[in-house]
Parts: sequence; C-alpha cells; structure tokens
Amino acid sequence: MSTEGLLQLRNSKILIIGLGLMGGSLALALKGKCAKVIGLDIDPETLKIAMEQQIVDDAVDQIGSFISEVDCIVLATPVNLIKQYLGEMKDLIVGSKSYILFDIGSTKKEITDLMTSLPDNIDPVGCHPICGKENLSIRSAERTLYFGAPFLITKLERTTENAMSFINQIVEVLGAKRSFVDAETHDAALANVSHLPYLISSALVMASPKPISPYIGPGFRSSSRLAGTSSSMMLSIIQSNRENILKNLENFTDEINFLTSVIAENDTEGLKQYLDSSRENYRGLLGAE
Repeated sequence: MSTEGLLQLRNSKILIIGLGLMGGSLALALKGKCAKVIGLDIDPETLKIAMEQQIVDDAVDQIGSFISEVDCIVLATPVNLIKQYLGEMKDLIVGSKSYILFDIGSTKKEITDLMTSLPDNIDPVGCHPICGKENLSIRSAERTLYFGAPFLITKLERTTENAMSFINQIVEVLGAKRSFVDAETHDAALANVSHLPYLISSALVMASPKPISPYIGPGFRSSSRLAGTSSSMMLSIIQSNRENILKNLENFTDEINFLTSVIAENDTEGLKQYLDSSRENYRGLLGAE
C-alpha cells in the first residue's frame, strides 16, 4: 500500500486524554516515535508525575488552542468519560482541520455508535488493547505494557485509509498483535473473558471471611486478583455492556447450581465428569497441550 498522502507516525503530534495506566503506558511507548506526545488529565498529581518522569512531552488539564497542532486524539479514559468526550467533541474541536481519533475503551458498541455522529473532519476508529493491571494509575505505567498483547480494531464505515494506516503504525510500534472485530462480537466476547471474571472475582472475595487471611495461597490470589481493580473503571464498563454480562451471569449461575447439586447429592461420578470436562475445556480455550 502506498503511503503517499497518509499521516506518518514519526511526523505526528498526538494528544492522549487520560493518563492512567493505559494512557500513560501508551505515551511511554509512543514518546520519541512521533513528533510530540501531549497528555491531558484532570488530576494535577498525575500531570506532575507525567512531566517529572518524562512520560509525555507536554501535560495539560483541558483542551485549548494547542488542539490545532494535533494530528491524532486518543481517548484513554474510563468508558463513561470516553462517551462524554465523544458527545462534546464538536464543541471541543474548532475549525476544519482533520483529526484521527481512536479510543482504547473496554466496550465498543456504544462508543462506535457515538463515533458515527462525530463532525466530518474527525476520522474515528474503535480500538481495544487486551492488556492491563489491577493498579490503574500512571505510577504503574510501563513502556512495554502493550507488547505482544492483542490489539482489537473496530473499523467504522466512515473510517478512512489514512486512519487505518496510522493505527497500523501505532500497533507496530507497540509490538502488539492486530486483529479486527465488529462491535457486537467484541462486546459479547469481552463480557465472557473479561467482565464476568471481574464480577466472579469480586463475588469470591465477598464470600470469603476475613479469618481465612492466614491461609491464603497462590490459588486464591490468582482467582481473586481482579477484585483489586478500581470500580471507577469497571462500573461504566458493566453499564455499557449490561445485556451481554447478564447473559453470561445466567450461564455461570447454571454451572454453579449444577456443581451445588452434585456435591449436595454426593454424586462423585457426576462431579468427576464435570471436573474432567472443565479441565479439557480449559486446555482447549487456552491452547494448552
């Protein structure tokens, strides 16, 4: 594909809105690979860290006149704020300059629906890198966070070749693994592999009395790890993917009810068959040999 007339990452100025774990890590990975990285966050301490640790080239707390210099806008906030920014974008962007815009939110349907109504000078793409940690602050940002991670891309009908070329350049710099998915498929899958595990982890912790603390080992730690994630991010994810999550909760409840019944009935053979099937399914899902 010819790159003539397409925006080149090395010459671009990028605004990252939201400098938590994901936005901060993206800034670290892109810094030095593009002309300038500007970070925007409403938290003064986050902006201070971003500048002191040279995570960004410049840090601001609101969109100002500098926006006319920017080529790409990245929305790296929680889902509810991504939707808010998309709704306000026509007022935040003044003039006819063209911008590539993409988000890295954990749901896609509501976000990409809002993207269809953006002004014509904004070229949007929905994205979701599958990586992260429980600690969501900029203090946990890592330059290599995205390396080797799936980078899911939801292309809109209005998405141009220019935007796709630019996203491809970013994915290459990150060392991530690009794949394409429609919004509905994305949200249905993530409800199962991400959002449901978070809720199960939370329920496990709530069902565990504090006196068990001295007996906690790696099994409980790995099973309960996601409960340490801040609700400030997860609440808006759950709300924006509610129907898919409810379906998965119903399926999970059916499995728990079955386990309850075979254990209550002391059905050793039924329990063995279930656990053996579970092990085989686990190996199949994770590609284990």
